[in-house]
Amino acid sequence: MRIGELARRSGVSERSLRYYEQQGLLRSERTPGGHRDYGEWAVDRVIRVQALYAAGLNSRTIARLLPCMRDADGGPNELATAQLVEELIGERDRIDRAIADLARSRDVLDEAIETASAGLMATRTPGTTP
Repeated sequence: MRIGELARRSGVSERSLRYYEQQGLLRSERTPGGHRDYGEWAVDRVIRVQALYAAGLNSRTIARLLPCMRDADGGPNELATAQLVEELIGERDRIDRAIADLARSRDVLDEAIETASAGLMATRTPGTTP
């Protein structure tokens, strides 16, 4: 498939797809006319790359991680190293801390909403609308 179709199917811009290639996160063949040509597997790969970026990983870490992950075919990997596993555990711990921080922030907002709502209810006069 051409780059435009991959962009449409994956929801990622053509510019990002070119960047992924530059970073070694994605590969394409070239047609005789020089156009990029991707296999069907590329859609899953791009979606996986996006998920890893969303998790806060940088392109260098993602490039090291991708060969260690199972692709859509479920094939096993043999490229993981102890150092990579430790880095990934560290990233998971960072994400866990971020989740906990967000949960605390949500709790503070919930309390503020509850307090503000109670204050509004107390100042309303009977028969008025909010």
